Amino acid sequence: MKPLKMLPNRVWRIYLGGLLLDELRGESGTDGYFPEDWLASVVEANNPPREDTPAREGLSRVQTEDGIAYLKDLIEADPQSCLGEKHIRAHGVHFGVLTKFLDSAERLPIQVHPDKDAARTLFHSDYGKTEAWYILGGREIGGEQPHILLGFREDVTKAQLRELFDRQDIAGMAALMHKIPVQAGDVFLIEGGTPHAIGPGCFLLEIQEPTDYTISLEKCNTLGEKLPDYLCHMGLGFDKMFDCFHYVRHTEPELLAKFKLIPTKEEADDTHEITTLISYARTPMFSLRRIDVHGAYTREPTGMPSAFVVTAGEGSAAQIPVRKGECLFIPASAEAFEIEGDLTILECLPPQSETEE
Repeated sequence: MKPLKMLPNRVWRIYLGGLLLDELRGESGTDGYFPEDWLASVVEANNPPREDTPAREGLSRVQTEDGIAYLKDLIEADPQSCLGEKHIRAHGVHFGVLTKFLDSAERLPIQVHPDKDAARTLFHSDYGKTEAWYILGGREIGGEQPHILLGFREDVTKAQLRELFDRQDIAGMAALMHKIPVQAGDVFLIEGGTPHAIGPGCFLLEIQEPTDYTISLEKCNTLGEKLPDYLCHMGLGFDKMFDCFHYVRHTEPELLAKFKLIPTKEEADDTHEITTLISYARTPMFSLRRIDVHGAYTREPTGMPSAFVVTAGEGSAAQIPVRKGECLFIPASAEAFEIEGDLTILECLPPQSETEE
C-alpha cells in the first residue's frame, strides 16, 4: 500500500489563532477560530454544534481515484495493510495517535487532560491524553514573548482549585503555575493529569493520545462570552472533573527536568539527518522523529504506520509532491521509498507495541 496525502483539515476551537499556520503554507490569512489543523486524524472533535459544523469534524480526508474518503474509513476497510498485524494485536484497529498544527494568538484556557487511569474510570476510554509539543516558532503578542503555563509551582489541594474555579479567578489559577518561555526546537512532554496552558504566540506541532478530552478551568472565552458547561467538564460534571488533576508541586528545575526533553541525533551523512525528539523510552504513548533531507534519502520499511508532517522545504516522498505544511499517512505495508528535495519532516509514530524496542 502506498502513502496517502492528507487534505487540509482545519478544526474549530474556542481560541483565536492560525495566522502562522496560513503563512507556513504560503497563504495570506488572519487569526480566527480555526487555529489548528489535525494531521492524519482518526479522531472526531468534541465541539458544540454550530451552523457550519462539517460532518465528522476533525477526521482527516484523502483524495482518492474514487473521490474524497476519510482516512479512518480507509484504515477500517484494510486494517492489515494500513496498521500491520503487530499494531492491531497491541492496539486494535486504531491508528492510536493524533497530531496537530497549533498556532495560538491568545492564551488557551487553563486545562488538564486525563491520564490513562482517569480516562478508563471517568470516560471509559482506552486512551487518555498525554501529549507533547514541538515548538516550531512563535511571535510576540501584546508585548509578551511565546510561553507556556505548566505544572503547579506550589502545594494545591482539590478544594483550593475548586474554590478558585467557582469564583472564576483566572489570575489566581494562573499564579499557581510555572510560566516557561519557549523557542523553536523546544520539546515538552505533558503527561495526563498535568495542568497546563499554551500561551499567546506559540506555533507548534502537538502529538498526543487520540482523544479530545479537555477539562477546562475557564467558563468563558477571552471575549467574556459564556461557553457551554460541557466544554469545561466533558460530561463529567463540575465535581468529578477535578479528579483528572495530579496535585503535585514541582520546582522549576524539577519541572524542566521532568517535562522538557533533549533531542538526540541518531544518524547523519551528507544527504540526511535523523533526530529523535521523543523516544519510546520516555513514553510508550507515541514517538516523534525529525528527518532532515538534503538531496535524497531512502526510507526503509518499518512495518509500522506513521504520519509524515513537512515543516520546511519542498520535494517528494514516494514520488508524491510535498511541501511545508502538508502531511502523508505512511501505511505499515509501505515498501521502501525515496524522499527527495530539501525537506524537514516530522515522523509521528503511534503507541509502542510490546515487541518494539
